[in-house]
Amino acid sequence: MNPIKDVQPIRSKQQLEDMKWALKRHCSERDYILFLLGINTGLRAGDLLALKVKDVKRKKQLLIHEGKTKKPRKINLTNIYHELQDYAQTVASEWLFPSRKGDQPITVTQAYRRLNHAATMAGIDGGIGTHTMRKTFGYWYYKQYRDVAKLQYILNHSTPANTLRYIGITEEEVEESLNEFVL
Repeated sequence: MNPIKDVQPIRSKQQLEDMKWALKRHCSERDYILFLLGINTGLRAGDLLALKVKDVKRKKQLLIHEGKTKKPRKINLTNIYHELQDYAQTVASEWLFPSRKGDQPITVTQAYRRLNHAATMAGIDGGIGTHTMRKTFGYWYYKQYRDVAKLQYILNHSTPANTLRYIGITEEEVEESLNEFVL
């Protein structure tokens, strides 16, 4: 298993595109769709890997019960619907992200390995893990909408401060404001 490290969101659009390219080129369509679904929904890796093809086939929304919190969460798939449907048509397993070893989904450890391999191929240094997908979703959602309360609700966090700390936005915003501060 991987040593504990500070997993960060991907904060650059270019690095996001590089990561998508590397997943398609050096890993597989399965790994690419896992990443795409992760960064567009903010689901934890365990919840993503528990998905079955029937959960997403011909659906623009799905309702899951999060593994960690046990809370229900409605997932909107509209923005990635066509790519997800095209991929789901090709899967010959009940699992959306099947392992090649037996009839099970890939493990979180295997997902971690695939993401790290792609990050290496994309020239992204360190700080990549399965939680990178969830944090990347949170980071870009916040950057686009600046609505910490809504993001807190989506991620099922207990406080806005937890949400901002989670996506690493507080340090970045303080640094940006100090760079621009002058008397």
